[in-house]
Amino acid sequence: IFTGDGVMFLLIRGGILALVSTVAIFLLVVYVESTRIEIPLAHSAVRGARGRFPVKLIYASVLPMILVRALQANIQMIGLLLSGRGITLFGEYYGSTPINGVMYYLSPINSPYDWIPSLVRESFTGYGVPVPSMWQVGLHVLVDATFLIVGGIIFALFWIETTGMGAKPTAQKVFNSGMQIPGFRRNVGSIEKVMLRYIPKVTIIGGAFIGALTLLASLLGTIGGAGGTGLLLTVSIVYRLYEDIASEQMMEMHPMVRSFFGRE
Repeated sequence: IFTGDGVMFLLIRGGILALVSTVAIFLLVVYVESTRIEIPLAHSAVRGARGRFPVKLIYASVLPMILVRALQANIQMIGLLLSGRGITLFGEYYGSTPINGVMYYLSPINSPYDWIPSLVRESFTGYGVPVPSMWQVGLHVLVDATFLIVGGIIFALFWIETTGMGAKPTAQKVFNSGMQIPGFRRNVGSIEKVMLRYIPKVTIIGGAFIGALTLLASLLGTIGGAGGTGLLLTVSIVYRLYEDIASEQMMEMHPMVRSFFGRE
């Protein structure tokens, strides 16, 4: 008969939970990467030439999560430096791990050992310091969730505006390519209005979603302890590489395919 401790040992220490969560998140990210809104386009000079501008659900990719985690790491570094100088106003550290104070709540969740009560108790007992109560652990998870989701939205909006992926730069690129949106005047303003309907909203939704997904991966753990951000970045890079290879192959095969259908 399996006991609670036995199941916990099998899932956490046996790596089964990490394996399941890694596979599930991999499939989920691939699915979300392929989810998009396609804005129809038509060439203003070439009749019949049409295309689509895809606005992916994860429009800003997973890079905002790297910025969020980098911000958290910098906050922890400041707290660690202050603690090393004897200033424990914001919290104390055991090695590089915050054990109390504000810095404990601002530290990122990295694995089940940071939020499952029995594992938290085990970790803090090993440190020889007081074990956080249930409400403190819950608040820690809530703060990290807020950090990831709200930070994901803010950094996603920041990212698209600083990299030329916003509505206005995108509209200018579409206009310069000679394309227009059917049913609208061919000017940058008209294209920008349509882009404004989708890009900011999709960016906010995508930023919040990728933040929640990072939190889920961090809570459940990943194979090799890669962390939620590392796993999402890896999957995103692999999927985009696949898309690039498929796109290049299609462009290389396009004349052959066209001639083939021409003979038909």
